[in-house]
Order: sequence, then C-alpha cells, then structure tokens
Amino acid sequence: MRVYPDQLTKQASPLKPCYMVFGDDPWLCETAKATIYAQAKAQGFEEKIQLTQESGFNWNDLLEEWHTMSLFASRRIVELHLPQAKPGSEGSAQLQALMQTINPDILLLLTGPKLASEQTRSKWFKSLDEHGVYIPCTTPEGAQFQRWLQGRIRHFALNLTQDAQQMLYSLYEGNLLAADQALQLLQLLNPNQQITSQQLAQYFEDQSRFTVFQLADALLNNQQQKAQHILSQLQAEGVAVPILLWGQFKELSTLLQLKQAQEQGENLQGLWSKLRIWDKRKALYQAALSRLNLIQIETMLAFASKIELRLKRHGVEDWTALSHLCLLYDGAAHAHLNHIELD
Repeated sequence: MRVYPDQLTKQASPLKPCYMVFGDDPWLCETAKATIYAQAKAQGFEEKIQLTQESGFNWNDLLEEWHTMSLFASRRIVELHLPQAKPGSEGSAQLQALMQTINPDILLLLTGPKLASEQTRSKWFKSLDEHGVYIPCTTPEGAQFQRWLQGRIRHFALNLTQDAQQMLYSLYEGNLLAADQALQLLQLLNPNQQITSQQLAQYFEDQSRFTVFQLADALLNNQQQKAQHILSQLQAEGVAVPILLWGQFKELSTLLQLKQAQEQGENLQGLWSKLRIWDKRKALYQAALSRLNLIQIETMLAFASKIELRLKRHGVEDWTALSHLCLLYDGAAHAHLNHIELD
C-alpha cells in the first residue's frame, strides 16, 4: 500500500508488519522514520535492531532476528538499510519468505534511495507492499512544494503574509531541511506575530547594508548607477540570489498587471490597494510605467525566469545576468541589449 509522507500519521493503527521508506529527500525520509518509530513505540515496540546490506552481508542475520525471541520480552523494530535498493536474488527470496511467516512482535523497516519503476514491479517489493506500507520520499516541486510549505507553516503556527510565503517558496524550493529550519527560526523570533516579506529579508540578509527593497526602488525610479552599486554591495555581503530574484519577480509581476490594466484603459486607482501599493510608492511605479511598454516588461520577466532556471537546474548564481536585468528597467536599453541571451 502506497502512502505519502504527509498522510503517514493517519495510518497509525494498527501497525503493518512492514514499512518501506525509499527516496532521495533526507528530510522526508527522516521524518517518515521518526513517525513510524513513534507510532511503534506507542504500541510496545521498544527495541531497535539496525542492519545494512553491505558487501558480504549475511541474509541469515535478518532471518535470525525475525525468528529470535527478544531478551527483554519486548517487541522489536528491525531496520534494514538497502544502499542500492537491490536486495539481490537471495535477499529477494528471504524478504518474500518473511512475509509468509509474519511475526506480530517484529516490525520490519526497509530504507534506501528512490526506487525505479522496475524495482516496484519486482517480486520482493510486491510481497512487502501487499503486507505493508510503501512511503515514497521524493522532494515535492512546484505546487506540491507550496502545499508542503503551507502545511509546515500551519504546523509551527506561523502567521506569514502571502508575500512572505512566496519569498520562502522562492528561497527554499527543493530543500525541505533548510526550509523547515528556517520556519523553526521564525517561530522562535516571531511567535504569535504576523511576519512580512520585509521582515524575512531582514532575517535572511544578515544585516546587509542594502536590501532588495532598496534595489527595487532604485530600479523603478531608473536610478541605474545607484541600482548597480546596491547590487554590487548585495553580492559582496553574500545575499542569496533567490532573494534578489524573488524581489524582481514581485516588482515585474506588479508592473505587468498595472501595464495591462493601463493599456486596457482601466483606472489604476482600484489596483493600488489590491496590489498593496502605498501612496509613497505610487510615483515609483508610475515612473516605470511611463518608461516601459508591455512587451519590454514581458521580456524582463522571461529573462528573470531564465536566470532562475539556470540557478535551480545548474546552481549558477549569475550576477552578470542580474546586472543585465537591472539595466532593462531603462526602456531605452532594450534596443541595445535585446540581442544578449543567456547560454
């Protein structure tokens, strides 16, 4: 039976004879194991035996544990780690045999890396799956990561604005362990208080001299020399590129909505409050709207997406490309820079 990690707590009782935790996400794997151990302890499984299928591993060791009475007369968890997720012919036969003689006082926990589709079709897997629970621990992406993040925010009883949640999403997609640690930090720093994106930037920029918000204001106002100086300082201070990209996506998405409404002849008055643009910043957006046309803003968003894609796929922190993106806030620069493409 396949059960995803976030549903595991609902499968607490009765415990199955076997659990299989396979995947490449460390946080999900460790959390799933901790959940299983906690549920097992509550049902009298006090001892823990750990085995690893290394070179020369003797499968009889597992068989002996399965059939041996505990010295302390308590129920036991036997955890078997399969580093390659391939028990081999002997191991396959042993695992299938164990499921034919289930021991109610022993819980078998198998762990290992992500399973390929052919492994989930193997006889040993099907035998264990028939009697137990398979927990695939694959790092969630996109909308799935957002749901995971929202679930953890609720778990820590945090009150984050929508912008703050989007910032965390941009910063930590693909790294559940770091995301969970960040949320624990926020719980300590801001219990029972609303947390905004500006507060997050202050936490994670580590007291930087400049912030992504100052960079945004300089760009909207087309203060190119100041913007390039701020960008240089942010790089020197070790500000994470995902934070800067988050800021750029936020501003460009806002500009896009305003420009689309403007070109359709709509009154922008209603959009200011909807987009949470306060009076002191309206002039900045109006200045940018007067310089940039719709195609230019769409081009900038596409360019920012390419920078993000290179970062997430290849780990490339392209500060030169960020500098290029900043230059494009000057409408006149588009004609001179449009030919430049990211590799």
